[in-house]
Amino acid sequence: MMSSVKQAPKPPLIASPLLAGVLFSIIWLAVGALLLSLLLHFTAMKESSLPSNAMLVHGFAALAGGFTSGRRSENKGWYNGALLGLLYGVIVIIISFLASNASLSVHSILLLGVALLSGAFGGMIGVNMKK
Repeated sequence: MMSSVKQAPKPPLIASPLLAGVLFSIIWLAVGALLLSLLLHFTAMKESSLPSNAMLVHGFAALAGGFTSGRRSENKGWYNGALLGLLYGVIVIIISFLASNASLSVHSILLLGVALLSGAFGGMIGVNMKK
């Protein structure tokens, strides 16, 4: 009879909770942007509704990133999620500035607020999800 040896769990591919959260939020942002563009092309959706729908996509992406960050951090989920949301918002604002020379506006502040709150909420959910 063979004895079974318990192996230690493999460490995650990305060790930093913040980095993993940013990666997941960017992936979800890409999926959301693709979904929005398909809806715009194949349905009767108007371009005038894009800003509010884009804000929903950003909120969901920050929520998913915060969830990932909180789950991997194992404590202070709201803090890790809020930090992720803030970092995500700053990255999106920097990219929009570099890509289209967009200046800071009320929309930028709203994006930071939505990302920060969504990330914090996702972090609180993620830290309470046990594997």
